[in-house]
Amino acid sequence: MTALAVATTAQEQRDLEQFYFYEARLLDGRRYLQWLTLLCEDIAYLMPSRVNVQVNNRERGQEGMISVERELEGGETMGCPHREENYLLLTLRAERAYKVNSWSENPPARTRRIVGNIELMAREPGGDVAAWSVVSNFHLYYARPGSDNVIYSGQRRDTLVVQPEGFRIRRREIVLDYANIELPTLGLFF
Repeated sequence: MTALAVATTAQEQRDLEQFYFYEARLLDGRRYLQWLTLLCEDIAYLMPSRVNVQVNNRERGQEGMISVERELEGGETMGCPHREENYLLLTLRAERAYKVNSWSENPPARTRRIVGNIELMAREPGGDVAAWSVVSNFHLYYARPGSDNVIYSGQRRDTLVVQPEGFRIRRREIVLDYANIELPTLGLFF
């Protein structure tokens, strides 16, 4: 990931922000089937686990010494991610919410997503389809009757496909900001 965001026009920035605000509205409104239409069918949806690594003193004075990337375990490492899903698995999870016997979320949780710090990090021109690498931060408020309210915090690293009708998510990596996961569920859509 590059250190600086790519320059965007005011309209491009507005389009990105509107896309993420719309996505948050769909998810908070429990309109998961509509949310699925924002995904590419070849989506990779990842949530790497995070480990507490020792600082490597040989890298003293370098940013790599305390890099977040050293803490992530997922598909490219020997670690085990919390989530590693494709379109089919996301569809099954979305459809499950509307089943009569969906006891894990009965009554359904109340959520509110605040998405910010939306930055275009790279443009990858493609033949027919261009892709943009976008980073955003989020807070997700989770309230469920009978349990404690919780705030999830993290960063999303997305690859968006730019299409005439709008953006589609091809890849999403969710990096949670926790050393110890003491949350009621990781089964939410981030």
